[in-house]
Amino acid sequence: MPGPPAAALLARERQIRREGSGIQIEQLPGCWMLQQTWSRKGDASAPGTATLLRWLQASLCLQRSGQELTIINQVCLAGFRLRFSGSAHLKGSRPLLVFSFASLELSWCGQVMHRRSLPPPSPQRLPFFALIELDEQQGTLTARGRGGGLAQWSRLKQKSP
Repeated sequence: MPGPPAAALLARERQIRREGSGIQIEQLPGCWMLQQTWSRKGDASAPGTATLLRWLQASLCLQRSGQELTIINQVCLAGFRLRFSGSAHLKGSRPLLVFSFASLELSWCGQVMHRRSLPPPSPQRLPFFALIELDEQQGTLTARGRGGGLAQWSRLKQKSP
């Protein structure tokens, strides 16, 4: 049985499935750093998984462009950065953040070493995050991925000029 935080999250998800989350596209732009993951059933991820993903600076960056979003998912290690980028949009009242990566890029210390285009997935296989909750006060975004796992990100604070 999942512990209290996961149990509360699963209860919130059931509510969102019935009522929708109310998350709007204008709330999503920013860089979100992965903080925690859970299994499909809400069990804690394997020991060290969340720590490793935080250490790799796993992030989800979203930038608004009209009713669409540019999406970047990346990890970094010792000057290396693996980045997937593409486009995303919101669908439905829950809503789903449906996305497709168009390119993959590997760089080291800011210098691109390899870049390639990615073939688009079939419309039936598009990846998505079912958005569960965006807590503006806590600066967190929680979602379930197409594969069934749960993830929570925290918004990276903007640096003041």
